[in-house]
Amino acid sequence: MTPRDVDTPLGPARVTVDDPAGPPVGTLLLGHGAGGGIEAPDLLAATDAAVGRGWRVLRVEQPWRVAGKRVAAAPPRLDEGWTAIHAGVTDLLTGPVVFGGRSAGARVACRTAGPLGAVGVLCLAFPLHPPGKPEKSRAAEVTGVDVPVLVVQGDSDAFGGPTEVQVALGDHPAQVVAVRGDHALKADPPAVRTAVDTWLAAFA
Repeated sequence: MTPRDVDTPLGPARVTVDDPAGPPVGTLLLGHGAGGGIEAPDLLAATDAAVGRGWRVLRVEQPWRVAGKRVAAAPPRLDEGWTAIHAGVTDLLTGPVVFGGRSAGARVACRTAGPLGAVGVLCLAFPLHPPGKPEKSRAAEVTGVDVPVLVVQGDSDAFGGPTEVQVALGDHPAQVVAVRGDHALKADPPAVRTAVDTWLAAFA
């Protein structure tokens, strides 16, 4: 399917649709991070897992990146854009809808899941804190989610490793899966795929 441009208050976003062989059993709305686009290895691994499970995947390119800018918008603006994108693809949403993303995109997914009715949140390389600044924790963005959450985290992630994330989340039932690699999650895409595949099986 040809990518679709979706109007938002921040300018047009672009949505790439990856469909399974048969009728979709659900939809994964997936966003990129602040430093890259929808071709990131972990996003492609997650897409492959979801499509293999029979899900439709909508990979979202945020307006700032479509416009060719190198710096992401502020978090409230990212959420505003995501909300408009969600409204603009309602005809493509089928079955349960899971929000997901890598890094900054994972934060957007967490913050908007409740208001927009997502049934789950997939966090790839959740940036728990800026590198070297553990006191600036963003754990509340995950603990504020009351639907199932999967965090796939590189074991050498400078933004917070798997154990650090697990400790920061406290009693929250989010599932944290450690994979080899740093924040880019490029070292072991098959492990990312397996983690996402296993987690999505629970929604079938």
